[in-house]
Amino acid sequence: MTNTPTADIAATVAQIHELEALGCEIIRVAVPDRAAAEAIGAISRQIRIPLVADIHFSHRLALAAIEAGAAAIRINPGNLRHREHVDEIVLAAKARGMAIRIGVNSGSIRPREGLEVAADESALVPLMVEQTMAYVRQFEELGFRDIVLSLKTSDVLTTVDAYRAVARQCEYPLHLGVTAAGPPGIGTIKSAVALGILLNEGIGDTVRVSLTGPPHREVEVAYDILASLGLRERRHPEIISCPTCGRCQIDLAALTEQVAAALQGAPASLRVAVMGCVVNGPGEAKDADIGIAGGKGVGYLFRRGKLIREVPADRLAGELAAEIATIQEKGDLG
Repeated sequence: MTNTPTADIAATVAQIHELEALGCEIIRVAVPDRAAAEAIGAISRQIRIPLVADIHFSHRLALAAIEAGAAAIRINPGNLRHREHVDEIVLAAKARGMAIRIGVNSGSIRPREGLEVAADESALVPLMVEQTMAYVRQFEELGFRDIVLSLKTSDVLTTVDAYRAVARQCEYPLHLGVTAAGPPGIGTIKSAVALGILLNEGIGDTVRVSLTGPPHREVEVAYDILASLGLRERRHPEIISCPTCGRCQIDLAALTEQVAAALQGAPASLRVAVMGCVVNGPGEAKDADIGIAGGKGVGYLFRRGKLIREVPADRLAGELAAEIATIQEKGDLG
């Protein structure tokens, strides 16, 4: 999701282009006012990916976003005051042949249903699912089935339980995410755990990693999660590096950073090992295309589990880059 003012068309388009380059495949923009809704058409014409308009509280803004040409809209019917307003949105989307994401999250359910914030989380999942399915039935009664569902919470296990539960009740596409996951450190962990569990079970169709800060890191983390599960091809070489132990006699962290810098432009399919000693070198990293293992004053270059040669420790990163270039020229990588 962008974090620029949507009414600032140039800034929003520029940010979306940056996110497209990182692998973003669908983008959501906030629509807090009429100017934002009216900007959607101009933004959509300048980007390559579908644009979803994020609407809260105002059915008029939803209608304006639909009219402006959004690819889809996201609403939480629970924060629209009147059922007829929701129906109006649904019928307008139906006429345009566009999808609606029904977004129900823990924050919107609790106060509306009179639950305390500290309520037992076990009561939250069935409540979220029940409310989501009630909205689905409302949409279906209008002959509308271009529906995507999301049931996000900020708790990993509650999020997993909610998506599992709704997946048992319908076959509509599911948009996955842990809402308000936090800053990049813990937010990445929470998102990877929740999304990894669900995607590995075959649950989920789109994902959003929700991190505090610029959206670029969100896209990178989301792509890495998908790539780790084999759902997308890697966008950069994979580095396999050990956590170090008392046997390590080199600055492995610094060496790993040098290797990462040296791999700029290398094939994304490449797997490179950077290991702290020969114990964890060719053996534990035998699946790597090429790698290095440190020693006292010297290191070892190996390829697919076999030693190639001994190298002075201060030349390990350079020798590795040179070897990669040589075998790349021969077409023997990956």
